This record gives sequence, structure tokens and C-alpha cells, in this order.
Amino acid sequence: MGALRMTDLDLIVWRHADAGDPLADAEADARRRLSARGRKQAERIARWLHPRLPERYAVLASPAVRALETAEALRADPRIDARLGPGASVADCIAALGEQGAPGASSRCIVLVGHQPTLGRLASLLLSGEQADWSIRKGAIWWLSSRERDGREQVVLRAAMSPDLA
Repeated sequence: MGALRMTDLDLIVWRHADAGDPLADAEADARRRLSARGRKQAERIARWLHPRLPERYAVLASPAVRALETAEALRADPRIDARLGPGASVADCIAALGEQGAPGASSRCIVLVGHQPTLGRLASLLLSGEQADWSIRKGAIWWLSSRERDGREQVVLRAAMSPDLA
């Protein structure tokens, strides 16, 4: 799992909401905004998530406009990290999270807003110990929590919520 220690950390992976079809040009694709449907998806998840979040939490987001617009639905100031952009690797996510989730960091709850297939691969690695192509729907969150059991770190799925259920 690299440098990331999840012990006593809540990690909420949030796939950006609907932004229409991908564009062939990477620069233009990075500027793609949420669709009307995507704005509704982000708002629904934010309404569900907000009362369940601890008082202090951090938001990390891809620099892609669609991810930033999704994160902004929480009314929080996201920390933009270029390592979380489209095409990021799981190792990139772990590096970004490792800095934010370091012992003594101000928040032990991180909302990570990013892209597929990276988020599904990250979730699979944290939950099963192996990377696999798990699918996270547009606008959905997976809330992962860690705990120590019998001297070992254990990551569990605390909640999974899609916008149509929020």
C-alpha cells in the first residue's frame, strides 16, 4: 500500500459527477464542466454527506474542472493536487493522501474527488490488498474507514452512496 497508513483515517473517495462524454483533446477534457445532471448529482451527495462528516475534514481534488465543481458542492475549499488528475495512478493518489493523512495532520477525514478508473483501483487496493478495476459510478462516494484489530490495520467500507439514492 506504499507510504499510506490508513489507521484512524476516514477516506471518502468521490468520483466526479456527470460531465458528459470525454473529449479526445486532454486540455479541453480537463476544462469539461459538470452537466445540469452532474450539478444535481454533486448537490445530492453533498447534502447526504455534509451532516455525516466530522467537524474537521480535508478535501483533495483533481485539477479537472468537473472534479473541482463536484468538490465545491460541499462548500469546502478543496486542495487541488495535480497528481489526482485524469490518468493518475494509484501510487499518485497514495502519495497525495500520504501527505494529507500523515500522523499529526489536522484532519483524520479526507474527501478525495477524482476519476475512474483510479478511484476504483485505489478502493480495491485498500479494501482487498490488490488492485482491481472496481467501478465507482459518476457522482458516487465510497467511505472507507480504518481500524486496528489484533494489532493489524483493517480497512472497511463504511458506506457507499450513489446520487440517485441520496
